[in-house]
Amino acid sequence: MKKVRLGIVGLGNIGKFHAGYLLEKKIARCELTAVSDAFAPSLEPFKGRPNLKTFASCDEMIASGEIDALVIATPHYLHTTIGMDALKKGLHIMVEKPISAHKADAERLIAVHQQHPKQVFAGMFQMRVEPRYLKIRKLIQSGELGQLVRVNWIITDWFRTEAYYASGGWRATWKGEGGGVLLNQCLHNLDTLAWLCGMPARVRGFCQFGRYHNIEVEDNVTAYLEYPNGATGVFVTSTGEAPGTNRFEIAGTRGKVVLEHNKLTFTRNELDMLEFSRTSKVGFAKPDVWHVEIPFTDAPTPHAIIMQNFVDAILDPDSSGLIAPGADGIWSVELANVILSSSLLGQTVELPMDSAAYEAKLQQLIAESKFEKKVVEVAGEDFTKSFHR
Repeated sequence: MKKVRLGIVGLGNIGKFHAGYLLEKKIARCELTAVSDAFAPSLEPFKGRPNLKTFASCDEMIASGEIDALVIATPHYLHTTIGMDALKKGLHIMVEKPISAHKADAERLIAVHQQHPKQVFAGMFQMRVEPRYLKIRKLIQSGELGQLVRVNWIITDWFRTEAYYASGGWRATWKGEGGGVLLNQCLHNLDTLAWLCGMPARVRGFCQFGRYHNIEVEDNVTAYLEYPNGATGVFVTSTGEAPGTNRFEIAGTRGKVVLEHNKLTFTRNELDMLEFSRTSKVGFAKPDVWHVEIPFTDAPTPHAIIMQNFVDAILDPDSSGLIAPGADGIWSVELANVILSSSLLGQTVELPMDSAAYEAKLQQLIAESKFEKKVVEVAGEDFTKSFHR
């Protein structure tokens, strides 16, 4: 194979976005050859294009022989079933976030991939290629930050209006989406948090359901995290707070790194704080510090970088591999699930969480839901403004 033939299932906001740069030939050694959506009007802009076929049925597209790899950009629950079917039919898959609506489904998808290891399974976690997060990762992995002590991420600038939630019947419902701000808006933040700091050992979540909007799922969240080494963390998010905050702070024994207002700063202790505490003869002394602003430039099209890496992994299986392996997607799904589960239970939950118990609780929420949603048409707008860096 010299060129990967890509198909996209799901032509909502993100599916159309991927189709845009693929049709503009921004990805080398691949071609968008098919698209699919069950909603007929979504297919209209793609009909009549040379070398591009449209399918009303994803099953037909998968069986058509027109594609080598599938980009899955459907509502959440379909990520698992479509992903498993595509893998079984010999296709490579790129799954938009989340890889599944809940951990048990993520485990099922990963298990099928393990049965078909020659297929490439990637997740669209584009924040992993953002220079700001790469520089933070380098500080952690090089030991410059020392041992992890504390992490705080206040990410409350996900403001959404009632019109946003009314724009789709699946949005912000237990049956259609499986959750709210944690599973939809914050998956990239949760992936980045796990990618940088690892998974916590236990979590206590506090979620408010429909506090700011007429929805049945969570739109305001505070979570407390404890890590295996004793480090602690707080994760705060909301879709109802304006103007909101985006402040990411990681403290280690060698200093503190802060990302806020498009600036990355590192306050570095001249000596490890634990060593200084043990050896200092003065009660109120502190280590001397250096204040450094770490420069970075934004990645021009982070989604395209992840997509190019996916294509390269298919064509060059002996290369350095995936930036965002699909199996890593279970981290963010589990974090979203465990925060919600902890809040529903009213208690701290140990990780790894019981995926079967959570799936049963989610099915109960779906079965007992009496929420009636009115869907209205909203004005078209540039949804890419919602992308976070």
